[in-house]
Amino acid sequence: MARTPSVMVDLGTPAPAFHLPDVVTGNMISLDTFAGKTGLLVMFICRHCPYVKHIQDQLAQLGRDYQNQDLGIVAISSNDAEKYPDDSPESLKEMAKELGFTFPLCYDATQAVAKAYQAACTPDFYLFDRERKLVYRGQFDDSRPKSDPPIPVTGKDLRAAIDALLSGQPIPTDQRASIGCNIKWKPGNEPDYYKTA
Repeated sequence: MARTPSVMVDLGTPAPAFHLPDVVTGNMISLDTFAGKTGLLVMFICRHCPYVKHIQDQLAQLGRDYQNQDLGIVAISSNDAEKYPDDSPESLKEMAKELGFTFPLCYDATQAVAKAYQAACTPDFYLFDRERKLVYRGQFDDSRPKSDPPIPVTGKDLRAAIDALLSGQPIPTDQRASIGCNIKWKPGNEPDYYKTA
């Protein structure tokens, strides 16, 4: 399980299109699902990764906190479900229900969407503005599993970017990479940007 940082794609990069099924409802989710929203948050997560488990309750809380605001949120899991059955659509559906996610959780079976976003780790976060240009990528906050001393999970970095976007304020460009488990690529499907630590 390689400790992997975000690629940190260039700010201003357009949001790649996707069409993926929500593991809970079966509905197809795409950029058009969030048409008209001031912002769109795309999160690459999974079920088994300790870095995601560390923040999963706060991910659910973030969804609840912003569900009535002008922000679209979608979570995507792209891990190889054959080798990591905890990250299968059925298991992800259990996760979404247990945690009370208010946003769709989609499964990227071909891993093409992860590649399009240059997602490298779980969790990996991408925040886009009304024009669907990238304004934030990086960490949820400074907290990590087994931080010594422990750092509370607050999502402060991501929340600050979301709040700035929704209020029309400038978003700081000094952004720190997320750290997590590498996305579990199917054999032979590893992208050019994949690096093992």
